[in-house]
Amino acid sequence: MAIIPMDQQDQKLKYLQLLSQQFPNSQEAAKEVVLLNAILSLTKGAEVFLSDVHGEYEAFEHLVRNGSGVIKQKIQELYGDSWSKEEINRLASIIYYPEEKLKLLVAAIDHPDKFYKQTIRAMTAVTREFAGIYAMRKLQKLLPAGYGDVIMELVNRLETGDTKDYSDYLLKSVIETGQAERLIAELAAFIQRLSIHKIHIIGDIYDRGPGAEIIIDQLMNHHAVDVQWGNHDIVWMGAACGSEACMANVLRLSLRYGNTDTLETGYGIHLMPLASFALEHYKDDKSIVFDPKVLPGDLFNESEQWLNRIMHKAITLIQFKLEGQLIQRRSEFGLDDRLLLDKINFETGTIRVGDQDYQLNDTFFPTIDPEDPFELSGPEKLLMERIGDSFLHSERLQRHVRFMFEKGGLYKITNNNLLYHGCIPLTAEGQLREVDLGKGAFKGRALLDFFDRQMTIAQSGVSGSDSKSYAIDLMWYMWAGPDSPIFGKDKMATFERYFLQDKEPQREVKDYYYQYRDDPATCEMILAEFGLSAEHAVILNGHVPVSVKKGENPVKADGKLVVIDGGFSKAYQAQTGIAGYTLIHNAKGRQLIAHEPFESRKKAIEEEIDIAFNQTILYQSESRLKVGDMPDGQRIVQSISDLQDLIKCFQEGSIRERF
Repeated sequence: MAIIPMDQQDQKLKYLQLLSQQFPNSQEAAKEVVLLNAILSLTKGAEVFLSDVHGEYEAFEHLVRNGSGVIKQKIQELYGDSWSKEEINRLASIIYYPEEKLKLLVAAIDHPDKFYKQTIRAMTAVTREFAGIYAMRKLQKLLPAGYGDVIMELVNRLETGDTKDYSDYLLKSVIETGQAERLIAELAAFIQRLSIHKIHIIGDIYDRGPGAEIIIDQLMNHHAVDVQWGNHDIVWMGAACGSEACMANVLRLSLRYGNTDTLETGYGIHLMPLASFALEHYKDDKSIVFDPKVLPGDLFNESEQWLNRIMHKAITLIQFKLEGQLIQRRSEFGLDDRLLLDKINFETGTIRVGDQDYQLNDTFFPTIDPEDPFELSGPEKLLMERIGDSFLHSERLQRHVRFMFEKGGLYKITNNNLLYHGCIPLTAEGQLREVDLGKGAFKGRALLDFFDRQMTIAQSGVSGSDSKSYAIDLMWYMWAGPDSPIFGKDKMATFERYFLQDKEPQREVKDYYYQYRDDPATCEMILAEFGLSAEHAVILNGHVPVSVKKGENPVKADGKLVVIDGGFSKAYQAQTGIAGYTLIHNAKGRQLIAHEPFESRKKAIEEEIDIAFNQTILYQSESRLKVGDMPDGQRIVQSISDLQDLIKCFQEGSIRERF
């Protein structure tokens, strides 16, 4: 054991005593050292990074099923010289959607036994290629429950001589017992799991699209996932933690985009109380400003559109009241300029924003008391109580938010990749900006750590305490505050967009970060702030869609920063011109994958269409990267060192062995 000060020795000994609970004797510790050393020699697996999926669950599911293109790449490596493009696409489609694809293919074959045998052999070869980068104990965890033993028998045999006879009889037995399609389905699921070593979601799972809750279910079923929270995630998490201002924002956004499935079907948060309230108080409203923003093919009928509109307006005005109350009780947030309801002149139909008066385009405010504009009316209070109960007692929502807390954070450092959704607040001079929200001044990494700690308090702090109340209010600030690293603008001009025609007060000024993120020196400063100085260290960023159709490049600052929000959400695809990016970091290096729009699961199966269409090599390693080559592999090196120290303690008698 290295020579260290006595107090540190005591701490080290206590740690090793705890470690001995898991490895009680020299033999167990040494066995683990052998296994960990072997893992260091394995090839680096594929990490997949994507952001801003915004509820597009069908496209997300397809991306997971196809390993973001990794599976087809592997098939091409194996069979590209001997198979046609059609044969490669066929096998890929079977792996992505085995049940549906087999149903179509087998129906056209009179005697499918030969097809089954060829397909299983090809899939076994693909499985063997992916399995080679995993330790056996990890493979055992990923194996499907049903035919796992059969799969491993096939994968572990090279099919020569007697071994080939064994495999032939094994396949023959599977086919004769009518289990070929089940084996193919389980092989496909196994390949899908193996193809992606880890999924990193760089923010914004929620809003816009119809199935955020389905995406989270899929993430919860994956073996290795982390999430860097985006602003749209935080507002849902804040709502689940009890922030009424966040709840109102969640409802408003769902109605604004005509997407209430996640609320009602996904989480059981029924909108009938809001509909009843709107019908009572807003039935005479004539404004069409609150019509839902939907694609032409998703238009509501006239009655649905009208009801959606008045519900949308009702919750929006409640939101402005709740936000006003929060701003007033949190003067430390410095948001007095966002108090607007008290600036309305109800006689002239104007509002003062800054030092200028503007004409309102809508003056129907039946629930606002001009003498006390931020006070909720009696019916509004009752409505928010019912809405609050729905959020707090939605078992699925609470389960999903616990997952988001457990697997999430504002940033992550992994294998020389720095991940965060929005920005690092900067000054006009391009330096780290200091932010004080009443709990001390922070900047850079310390600022993100501050917000991260407050998120933990919001979720697990003492109910009713001042610290928890502050933390829950801060979650709303993270959604809309000017110094929030996941918002990144000087204001959220929601009121101005709804009620003013003039574009100037609607303007939201981005953080100085967005002026400087093209500068290599700025990106190097940010990387250094997070302890990254390696030559190939890179920032992976989401939040602001890359407009490819206008010539914008996702790769910035000489490759030091990559924006991987390219329009995964359909709502942004007209702006971006593509359907999102995925960054893959594997044994070869980093490559950026651009995606075509995903039309439908049905079309993907029938026409064997994939969504990856363009690849850009960002960094190519001179040799295949091993686990031990990567920074994250150093944690394994440290574990080996700790186990070796434990073995020495056993040998010296400072920790007693147990057998």
